[in-house]
Amino acid sequence: MNKIVVTGGLGFIGSNLIELLLEKNFYVINIDSCGYASSSYNFNQYNKIKNYKFVKVDLNNKSKVLKILNTHKPKGIFHLAASTHVDRSIENPKDFITNNILATYNLLESIREYSKINKKYKLIHVSTDEIYGDLVKGKASENSYINPSSPYAASKASSNHLVTSYVRTFKLNAVITNSSNNYGPRQHPEKLIPKLIYNILNSKNLPIYGSGNNIREWMYVKDHCNALLKIFKKGKKGQIYNIGSGKLVSNLYLSKKILNLSRKKKILKKDIKIIHVKDRVGHDFRYSLNSLKLKKKIKWKNKTNLTNGLIKTLDWYFKNQNFFKEFKKNDITRRIG
Repeated sequence: MNKIVVTGGLGFIGSNLIELLLEKNFYVINIDSCGYASSSYNFNQYNKIKNYKFVKVDLNNKSKVLKILNTHKPKGIFHLAASTHVDRSIENPKDFITNNILATYNLLESIREYSKINKKYKLIHVSTDEIYGDLVKGKASENSYINPSSPYAASKASSNHLVTSYVRTFKLNAVITNSSNNYGPRQHPEKLIPKLIYNILNSKNLPIYGSGNNIREWMYVKDHCNALLKIFKKGKKGQIYNIGSGKLVSNLYLSKKILNLSRKKKILKKDIKIIHVKDRVGHDFRYSLNSLKLKKKIKWKNKTNLTNGLIKTLDWYFKNQNFFKEFKKNDITRRIG
């Protein structure tokens, strides 16, 4: 049975990826530091499964990470552990330097040691479209200028550069992926879509930054995970792959759509409205990815349209409202940054 290490597996994308890997009969070792955004809510069912193992460890503890690699000898390492909330990076940039840059450095050093005894492995370093910065028009390709705006985006761009340098200098077998905004089950409610759903379920108005005209490219998390698995199987050493849905909408449009779907599904307990709040500092207006390389080279395509994805997401949070109890209420409701 092929063994896979997933870093940040108690987080949003990591937990959904592990679910897919277990379905495909991989043996999964989940490494997570159990930070504020981690949730064990969805993994109680896996604790007794023979092909799943959880290890609490900080990636900055190189000796423990190396021990895990040497013990389990994984063929794949999916690196998703990261601090990801832009607002938090504005409030406290240092955490993002530690968790995104230094942690990636220590993971790379561990893999460099591990590669001396096991050459049959591949690292998938998962990153974001935000490294390309604000795009007034057009789409960012893998060769586009790196122009991050927030400390979060800068920390992810830095980690990407580290991976690229380790591929060239130390011959690590690694690829980089940059994905558009994800949504779906298990996402921390500090992020836009689950926060809107949390407010709807609690009969609170929906706060939108500024005019709400900022544009994002949205992708259902299960589609992203399928892309990551295909890249693990077919991706070439040293390559970068953009993963996007091609579906661009404004935050205001998205909020109205979620509100309307909630009305149709009769989730709303009482009438609430969208309210505009003070904009985020340095708020990028638009992100958009060119994902042609992934579609042509890896033969992947996005399968879930926005409406169906949002319905699935609404249904999950409605049926799993105890998920919100995993987090401090202040981490959900407080305005940060």
